[in-house]
Amino acid sequence: MRFSPLARIAYNPPMPDRIFTSDNVAPACAEIIAAVAAANSGSAASYGADHWSARLREITSSVFEKEVTIFPVASGTAANALALSQIVPPFGAIYCHETAHIMTDECAAPEFFCGGAKPIGLPSADGRIDGAKLAAAIAFAHEMGVHNVKPAAVSLTQAPEWGTVYRPREVAAIAAIARQHGLAVHMDGARFANALAYLGCSPAEATWKSGIDVLSLGATKNGALCAEAVVFFDAKLAHDFERRRKRSGHLWSKMRFLSAQLIAYLHQDLWLANARHANAMARTLGAGLESIPGARLLQAVEANEVFAALPEPVIAALERARFAFYRWPFPGLVDAISIRLVTSYATHAADVADFVDTARRSG
Repeated sequence: MRFSPLARIAYNPPMPDRIFTSDNVAPACAEIIAAVAAANSGSAASYGADHWSARLREITSSVFEKEVTIFPVASGTAANALALSQIVPPFGAIYCHETAHIMTDECAAPEFFCGGAKPIGLPSADGRIDGAKLAAAIAFAHEMGVHNVKPAAVSLTQAPEWGTVYRPREVAAIAAIARQHGLAVHMDGARFANALAYLGCSPAEATWKSGIDVLSLGATKNGALCAEAVVFFDAKLAHDFERRRKRSGHLWSKMRFLSAQLIAYLHQDLWLANARHANAMARTLGAGLESIPGARLLQAVEANEVFAALPEPVIAALERARFAFYRWPFPGLVDAISIRLVTSYATHAADVADFVDTARRSG
């Protein structure tokens, strides 16, 4: 009997810090734990009327160089589903990449909160939406008229699920197609900091200056305890969103603890420092694996994910050494086994070196 990767973790737990399955496995970083502890002093107004939440609005507006409206929530699924429900009608289409979380990983939460809207996945080899395919899909919907879901929004994942990154010009090109047809543009920024760390551009350039209307700002994968946020770059789009959040169960009575996490996350660019480390560990992994005979990278390593093809004996040796990672199906790959490795702000350079050395010895 063969166990799934999740079962191997459950029944044969690897040594701490040798887990490359996801950045979700990392602990919350010390600065954010300290911020939560500091917020846990005395009484504070409830439901977001506290001074931490007011301060968060100020800091986020400063970071994005524009007055924004921000709504903290506790999960990325909530951020995505609620953001989309604000801009998509029940009979609407949400165009996304076929591997986007809203398509594959959120148990129909976007459809549920949108009242029945339909995500439509577009294929590409690198996880980024192809503008020509997007335009063709929108044109087809218009041709079908009332018989098809109405084009309503485009959702971009940044960084995409294959570990690549959209450049601002690519975001702007897709947003221009969306604007031409009256569609809103959402960004799933679960790994937004990792993308920024790679691009070296400003948060504004990566979002509203490139045509993004609403951002799901992720923090949990990059050091937070449990904190995400929906950020609107146009206050008109946020009308009544506070009621959507309340109805979904994400208006925390003690909102200060969510806001405190996000303040610490953005303070003195902690989010970017964490992401730079995660990205650097991924680059080191990728370069090390690429030097091994019989191994090859399947995607460019731009954020904090590595997709590589390795011989089965190498993969088996890594598993015996109690490294945890996923065997990850890669379209069209028949001559090797593909794996996915994800690094985080807490990944140790020594563990990356051990992984590469183990793979090299086994090759």
